[in-house]
Amino acid sequence: MPIEFNQQVIEEFRANGGKVGGPFEGARLLLLTTVGARSGARHTTPLGYLPDGGERVLVIASAGGAPNHPAWFHNLVADPLVTVEDGLFTYEARAVVLEGAERDRLFARAAEADPGWADYQARTTRVIPVVALQGVDSGPPKASSAGETLKLVHDMFRRELSLIRKEVTESGAGLGAQLRVNCLTLCQGLHNHHTGEDIAMFPFLAGHHPELAPTLERLGREHERIAVLIEELREILSTEGADPPLVLAEVERLTDELERHLTYEEEQLLPVLGT
Repeated sequence: MPIEFNQQVIEEFRANGGKVGGPFEGARLLLLTTVGARSGARHTTPLGYLPDGGERVLVIASAGGAPNHPAWFHNLVADPLVTVEDGLFTYEARAVVLEGAERDRLFARAAEADPGWADYQARTTRVIPVVALQGVDSGPPKASSAGETLKLVHDMFRRELSLIRKEVTESGAGLGAQLRVNCLTLCQGLHNHHTGEDIAMFPFLAGHHPELAPTLERLGREHERIAVLIEELREILSTEGADPPLVLAEVERLTDELERHLTYEEEQLLPVLGT
């Protein structure tokens, strides 16, 4: 992309907690900062990414099918320690260029979800690299208050659920491997977020704001109901030949329940946590 266009995307991304419009609207997007292999200067590039079900995400050095690898790829080969911004956190990551069967499997998974990747590969004789970004050091959230952090986290879940609903709707007769990973990554993220609230934030608020006891009890019960929905979705996803309409129904059940929960939590806790 032209440098001026990239800079506009970067500024919009940072100003809006990872949300942008234009050609990247609704996409999974991160900002990758590498150190120039020749210049030693830091360079930031907006990139689409793929969830990988754990502590890493994947980026693909397609360069639109150009004959040469993009500059950011050459930079991370020279210095694999990179900086990633996801809209909420800025963290250091180690870039690992995947090889052999693992690269082929993950590229095929990406191309199954979006044939555009296969089109890019068909345009060039080079093997398009797949890179795993493994977080090694996470900084504090990019927010000025606990309330702002909570709202940013909630909005990230809302965006991801909306995207997954769209992907399932458009998936056709089968449920692709990448879509399964997207759903399972969301499930794990929700589980981790609610576990953190249960063991840290809610006890802290209960100790400092005893008047919130009924609210926190209700939120805890809602966590339990959402956990059941997450487990039911996981079970369906683990079934060979999972039926997309059934998956969509479960995703919509989870979305409806979660949206009610998030809205109530924001109404009750943001005034206390600050915005």
